[in-house]
Amino acid sequence: MAERYAYFQKQIVPLAEAKIGVMTHAFNYGTGCFEGIRGNWNPDKREIFLFRVRDHYRRLARSCKILMIDLPYTEDELVDLTIKVVAKCEFEEDIYVRPLAYKSSEMLGVRLHNLESDFLIFVSPFGPYLDVDAGARCCTSSWRRVSDMGIPARSKPTGIYLNSALAKTEAQLNGFDEAIVLSHEGHVSEGSGENIFVIQNGRLITPPQHDDILVGITRECVIRLAQEELGLETVERSIDRSELYIADEVFMTGTAAHVTPIIEIDRRSIGDGNVGSISQKLMRLYFAAIRGELEKYSHWSTPAYATARGMGVLR
Repeated sequence: MAERYAYFQKQIVPLAEAKIGVMTHAFNYGTGCFEGIRGNWNPDKREIFLFRVRDHYRRLARSCKILMIDLPYTEDELVDLTIKVVAKCEFEEDIYVRPLAYKSSEMLGVRLHNLESDFLIFVSPFGPYLDVDAGARCCTSSWRRVSDMGIPARSKPTGIYLNSALAKTEAQLNGFDEAIVLSHEGHVSEGSGENIFVIQNGRLITPPQHDDILVGITRECVIRLAQEELGLETVERSIDRSELYIADEVFMTGTAAHVTPIIEIDRRSIGDGNVGSISQKLMRLYFAAIRGELEKYSHWSTPAYATARGMGVLR
C-alpha cells in the first residue's frame, strides 16, 4: 500500500506528521481556502493525470486575495510542489489533491488582518463520489445557498462548506444521493459541491454567476465539450425549481462528481428515468479527456509521474 505524504510547513512529510494546533485560527474560524484537484489514474499508460492543475491554482490565488491570505508561491512553484507530493505517494489509482491556504496564527479573535498565513498540500486515494453509471437521485434542499453578500461565491473558503454539509446530510438522511440548493431568490444554484446543467430541446442551460454559484472548472470543460464535440450551445440563465422536473435531462459537474447524470429529483423521474443520451455522451468525452486519451484536450491534464521523472524526483 502506498504511503501518504503531505507538503506541510515548507517540507514534504508523512501525512501522519502534518498536524496543526488546536488554537490555529483557520481551525477555529474557518479562515482558509482550498482547491480540489483530481488525479486520474490511467492503467494503460501507468500514469496519473492531474486535471487542470494550473487553473485550480489560479482560482486558489483569487480566493486568497479575497480572504487576505498570503500565498508566497508562483503558479509554477505550486504545480511543482504538487507533482513532487503526488510522485512521493506513488499511488496507482484515482487520487484527490487538496491544496489549502489558511490563517495559521494560534490566536483567538474574529478577523482576517494581522494574522500569519501558511499553505499545505495533501494527497488521498479518491474513488467515485457519486454513481455516474446509474445516475443520482436528488432532492431540493430546505437550506439556501449562502449569498455572495454573505460569503463570496467566487472563492472556495473552508467555512462556507458548512452550508454544503447541512444540505448533503439532509439529502442523504432522507434517502437521496445529493442535494440541489436554491439561491435566496429561489432560483436553482448548485449541488452541495457541484454545478448543475439542464438539457431541454437539445441545448444546455446552467445557472449564471449571479445565482451564487462557484464557477466550476469542470463546468467550463463540459460547456466546451458540448459545443466543440456535440455542437450543442449552452445558455446561462436563472432556472426555476419546477424547470428541473420537466427537463429532458439533468446532470451535475464537479471535481469530485465528474459528470454525474441525475435521474430523479424530489421523487420525480427526469425524462424517462434513465441516464440521458446527451449526458452519457458528455460523460464519456469527459472521462476520455481527463485520462489523457483525447489529444485535442491533452493540455487539460498534466502527467504527474512523467513530469516528476523529468524533474529527477522519480525514477
